[in-house]
Amino acid sequence: MDLVDDRFLFSTLRELAISEGLDDIGIASVDPLMDARRALKERKQRGLHGGMHFTYGNPERATSPADLLEGAQSIVVALRRYDAPLSSARPGLASVAHYVARDEYGQLRSGLEAVASYLHSQGSAAEVVFDDNRLVDRAIAVRAGLGWIGKNSMLLNPELGSWTVIGSVVTDRHIVVESQDHSDGCGDCRRCQVECPTGALDEEGVLDANKCLAWLVQAQGIFPVEFRVVLGDRLYGCDDCQTVCPVNYGKERVRIQASNRSRTVELVKLLESTDDALMKKYEHWYIPRRRAEYLRRNALVVLANVADGADSAVESVVFGALKSDSAMVRAHAVWAARQLGLSRLFLQIGYESLTTDDPKGWVSNELKMMESA
Repeated sequence: MDLVDDRFLFSTLRELAISEGLDDIGIASVDPLMDARRALKERKQRGLHGGMHFTYGNPERATSPADLLEGAQSIVVALRRYDAPLSSARPGLASVAHYVARDEYGQLRSGLEAVASYLHSQGSAAEVVFDDNRLVDRAIAVRAGLGWIGKNSMLLNPELGSWTVIGSVVTDRHIVVESQDHSDGCGDCRRCQVECPTGALDEEGVLDANKCLAWLVQAQGIFPVEFRVVLGDRLYGCDDCQTVCPVNYGKERVRIQASNRSRTVELVKLLESTDDALMKKYEHWYIPRRRAEYLRRNALVVLANVADGADSAVESVVFGALKSDSAMVRAHAVWAARQLGLSRLFLQIGYESLTTDDPKGWVSNELKMMESA
């Protein structure tokens, strides 16, 4: 296939992608992503991954796009933009990252599948890949000319900003088109670094996952005490480093909206729900080990930050959490009770009951911290 044919094919694919709700595409080679591989290994060695597995689990695999499909020659990389969040802070409500407030990945999948279907119709093999630990999506998007990696470690596209989800179609069709080489458009701006509530971006372009709220709500174990208050109303995700980014200013509304989900969560209702109901309702979230106790953990921290301890419904769910079979839930309920002025509940339940079946000492540690405060 000559360059003229490649350009025609690219134009056809781009027109199709945009009609299916995607916003831009680019073409990347399947050569190893060596810079990304070195970065993953170096940051993991420094402990900056914070226990995150995903692409850190196997850097070689995540940076070897040729292995995604037998005979792979090219990757069609696509972006779908979503609207920036509006302020939603209200007492008793938690916020979620805006990319899960609508089914953005569902819309992305639909567009990618349309591209793959067209390539199949032309006799080419094609496989859709997105939100997948087999491919470092931001690195492949940069190679495809779709932006640069900003100081907030996000992909920044000069037209779309960073409010995007990224996906790819790997194909055995060899496609050659000129990709735009975006220079670093951040310049001297450090707004994301300054505004990050935990200092997770102190080293520009490098995320310290140990401090990143978006990761900490997904990480296993106890939520770090030092970041509980600063978590604020964030139940899932954190958008701060994107909200303050000037590249995101002045963008028009998204053309094709994905199906709607709630931008806020009623914490009392969440904590009153059964585990099965929670896992069904929030199955599209990443929840450690697929265990509802992690949702309850996060909800209790946020409840302590945004609720009124004088509210009988709030007191009721905290009391219920203090009696949970999960030591993790009880531990965070202890902290929430103290923050909400509900420490009297400990006497009603009894300290011995609180610390029963506490193999890792989580509940005991929370009680000790309370006493020493």
